[in-house]
Amino acid sequence: MKIEFEPGLQRDLPEILDRLIPPSRSYGHEQAWHDGNGHSHLQATLLGPSLSIPVASGQPVLGTWQQIIHLECDVRPRQRTVVVTVMGE
Repeated sequence: MKIEFEPGLQRDLPEILDRLIPPSRSYGHEQAWHDGNGHSHLQATLLGPSLSIPVASGQPVLGTWQQIIHLECDVRPRQRTVVVTVMGE
């Protein structure tokens, strides 16, 4: 995800995701797995699994205040792998 990563947004983004897709609701995923993270899957789906960032002169092209972040939506920390693919010349 690309975002203006400052303290207010660090708080606001998870809060708005929890309002849109609250952890307290019953989701079909819960009926199958009973692991309490149905909302996590839906939030991650809303955010999307990938991001494309242009690169110029060997540097990512981002806005002045933008950074690339990973937001963990799950109910507990997970081991994740970040895959970077470079395309072009």
